[in-house]
Amino acid sequence: MSVFNVPIDIEVFEEPFSQSDLEARYAKLNLVHGSVGAVVTFLGQVRASGDKTDVTGLVLEHYPGMTERVLLQHIETASTRWPLLGVVLVHRVGEMVLGENIVGVIVASAHRQAAFDAVQYLMDFLKHDAPFWKQEVTEKGADWVEQKQTDVEQARKW
Repeated sequence: MSVFNVPIDIEVFEEPFSQSDLEARYAKLNLVHGSVGAVVTFLGQVRASGDKTDVTGLVLEHYPGMTERVLLQHIETASTRWPLLGVVLVHRVGEMVLGENIVGVIVASAHRQAAFDAVQYLMDFLKHDAPFWKQEVTEKGADWVEQKQTDVEQARKW
């Protein structure tokens, strides 16, 4: 798939993924040798503290089809703002345990600042605008997590 002649790979799935899985997806973009000057990778993982301090895992839900469209829209916007050469964006849904990867983003550009900014932009909008619903799981049960004001404020800066 490509947007504005920028090759992209987007997927939302329930299976665990590793950094090497993410890098293999990036390799399949087949970017022109010598055109890329910067590749920025971000991996987000399940951590033990969120709204609660004793988190043992997460459950993420989404609307299939809608989620991928929203992710594509944000990659399209990023591609108009920065000279991107390739984007990989994968996101987990379902049940996850501590330490598992939730989200992976790789952005390639000719210049580092564009790659860094595009990754930050995509992550800010994932936290603010993507149709994911999160529950934090503890030994006492699971509670839905409300959107944080700090995430809203981060997205406003763009």
